Amino acid sequence: MKFIDEVHIEVIAGSGGRGCMSFRREKYIPFGGPDGGNGGKGGSLYLLGDRSLNNLLELRNKRFFRAESGMRGSPKLCHGKYGVDLIVRVPLGTKVFDADTDECIADITAQDKPICVVAGGDGGYGNAHYKSSTNRAPRRTTTGFPGEERTLRLELSVLADVGLLGMPNAGKSTLLRAVSHATPKVADYPFTTLRPHLGVVQADVDCVFTMADIPGLIAGAAEGVGLGVRFLKHLSRCRVLLHIVDITEMEVVPDHIRQIEKELSDYSDILAEKPCWLVFNKCDAMSEEEAQATIDMVCEALDYQGVYYAISGVSRQGVQTLIRDIASLLESVDADLD
Repeated sequence: MKFIDEVHIEVIAGSGGRGCMSFRREKYIPFGGPDGGNGGKGGSLYLLGDRSLNNLLELRNKRFFRAESGMRGSPKLCHGKYGVDLIVRVPLGTKVFDADTDECIADITAQDKPICVVAGGDGGYGNAHYKSSTNRAPRRTTTGFPGEERTLRLELSVLADVGLLGMPNAGKSTLLRAVSHATPKVADYPFTTLRPHLGVVQADVDCVFTMADIPGLIAGAAEGVGLGVRFLKHLSRCRVLLHIVDITEMEVVPDHIRQIEKELSDYSDILAEKPCWLVFNKCDAMSEEEAQATIDMVCEALDYQGVYYAISGVSRQGVQTLIRDIASLLESVDADLD
């Protein structure tokens, strides 16, 4: 299935109904007076977060949305029927911008909380509205007010607790397969992953978190080089980042790590400041002593003193330790927020 994370749509709220001009006509009541009702209010348009959606593909094919207009007023002081509101469902994590002004209208992160993006127009007044002591037979009505109209830009950033980043073919998709039921494509060539993948990780009986795998990054990604530039934003909502590196390429590992760190800082200071753990993958390709020597060499070259892990996504060596530590970190962050 094609992954779409940015679309433009046109949204128009319903117009208000026209007011009615009518006079009461009944036997034995020669001067019944005005009885034209007001028009109904037009329907508004809402965006609603839906957890079952994971991209904006449906909105790519249908880009024009209009809510129902209100009905015109009727005699006997009957107001027109209100237009029905229109609800458009979008994935959680969708940011809504006005395409003309670039104003951020909403950030949809909560389920079942509709957000109004264009309001329906008020209905027009019937002639009964204008009746007064000096104007007992008004022949004035007004048309309904038009509904709001906007062109919106929707940008999706996947909601995940953990984000996987690294150079192409570092083993991110293999790790995601090993810890969840997600099935991203795995192959021995760069840029196998062409779109973000989400997986649900069961760390413990009562501890579940989501992990996102994005396409590999290369030098210049923050300026538009490679596939990763479109997907860097998907890491912005993650609470912890795992920097996956291929330990078998020990000659270039320090340079690769520096490149990725530079791309994160160039793209966003906030993204660069997120907790980021080094994960040395493919450690089963060499002996334990060789793997540790390589890790020590890389840490010394980078003057790195943070958290690191030695794993293998294929044999799942060290994976459970990594998952337990991620779960502990997320639980501590949640406790701090409480």
